[in-house]
Amino acid sequence: MFSFKGFVTQDKNTHLEHLEDDIINRGSKGGDNAINFLKSVRNMLAGSSGSKTNITVKWDGAPAIICGVNPENGKFFVGTKSVFNVTPKINYTQRDINRNHSGEVAKKLSVCLANLSRLNIKNILQGDLLFTDDLKSITIDGEKMISFTPNTITYAVPASSPLARRIITAKMGIVFHTQYSGKDMKSLSAGFGTIRGTGGRNVFLASAGYTDTSGASTFTASELKTFDAQIRMAEGSLSKARPVLDEMSKSGSDQLSVGFRLKTFFNYFIKNSNSGMEKVATMQRQFTDYYENTLQAEIDSRKTDKGKAKYIQAKADGLRWIRSNRSGLYFAIASHITLGNCKTTLLQKMNQIQSIGNFIRTGKGYRVTAPEGYVAVDRVAGAVKLVDRLEFSRQNFTMPKGW
Repeated sequence: MFSFKGFVTQDKNTHLEHLEDDIINRGSKGGDNAINFLKSVRNMLAGSSGSKTNITVKWDGAPAIICGVNPENGKFFVGTKSVFNVTPKINYTQRDINRNHSGEVAKKLSVCLANLSRLNIKNILQGDLLFTDDLKSITIDGEKMISFTPNTITYAVPASSPLARRIITAKMGIVFHTQYSGKDMKSLSAGFGTIRGTGGRNVFLASAGYTDTSGASTFTASELKTFDAQIRMAEGSLSKARPVLDEMSKSGSDQLSVGFRLKTFFNYFIKNSNSGMEKVATMQRQFTDYYENTLQAEIDSRKTDKGKAKYIQAKADGLRWIRSNRSGLYFAIASHITLGNCKTTLLQKMNQIQSIGNFIRTGKGYRVTAPEGYVAVDRVAGAVKLVDRLEFSRQNFTMPKGW
């Protein structure tokens, strides 16, 4: 049987947002949520009990696998996130996989169907696939290792270790982190947390649980003082950015809006920057240029005056809004940066414990890297991901995917 420890929310786990992006998605409420998440993790690392936030390790697996028993018909299935499509791709048999998928994804789903169907899973679980038949023997610093690279990070363990022997004998590896419950596939509630079970000989089940038994990730008094000062700085910026954040969040997913483009600007900056964030005033100027150039590209791509009109108006309105909200936008950008700095401080402490080596493959060999990150889950606020965007996200943007 599989046991679950975590919090239940109403959201399906199809996409997790970065903690600092919540201020763009949900305005001042997102800012409050971000601060509460940070303080809760801070209390956990300070040794304070009673934390209301559950922390799990975010493995860099791919693709996402969803499997279990469909409550509508009692049949076991496997699939990717496409099981939640308007027209869902749910695979009960090999024939279904052949019809719904192709290439490497189809091959991996076939392995999952053959092996996960034997685990006596009673509900619906979501996890990240770690390996099937793609294990490799590598040498790092003269030591022979067993490795797998499901996405961006290469995971490696000493070849002579008991853990390596477990991995070698398995047909596949997976880490489960989400459990669903409900009467039908359209009304499922997601529980984010740690899921434990028995994979037997054929399935290596990695754990998403975050546990530091060594005390390596516990804050010292000096580190707490520094972190608390960062939190106060973030709270100060957020208090001045609230009206602008709330107004930007109203536009939702409108791709012409300032809020949507501010979010894509941060991703663009991370993908193209070789260093950390710039000064706030510099990034504010860069964002204005980015917004203007992005909208102008939309205008230039249209062939008729009628097609251009919508984007010409959006550009004019957006630039007017940016100019008239210069001060609030400054503090919105400052809030995003300071929340990111707070998150980085937490990650630096949490990354001090690892059970499996994490590496980035380069042209010169393997470079040690931090884990992908963590997922923080609150009963009320939902779930966000804590990831070092300047390290992992840039690698994830630029490296080709092996699957």
